[in-house]
Amino acid sequence: MRRKLRGKSFAVCVRNEGYEVSLERWKLYEIVPDPAAATHRLLRVIDESGEDYRYPEDFFLSVRLPGHVEKALLPVS
Repeated sequence: MRRKLRGKSFAVCVRNEGYEVSLERWKLYEIVPDPAAATHRLLRVIDESGEDYRYPEDFFLSVRLPGHVEKALLPVS
C-alpha cells in the first residue's frame, strides 16, 4: 500500500465519503507510520487540518512519484 519517499510515504485520496471536510479527493497526502492502525485497515495521514488522523485504508492508493516530483517534495538542505 505504501511507497516510501526517502523515509516518507505518500498516497492519493480516491474516496472521502463522510470526511469531505478533512480529505480532498485526488490530493497527495503524507502517510504517518502507525502499525496499530494498519491492523484495523486504517491509514494515518496528515489531513486538511494539518494534523494526523486515521482513515479507512481503501480511501487511498499508493503512488510512485517521478524523480523531479520527489525532489520538489523534499525539504531544501
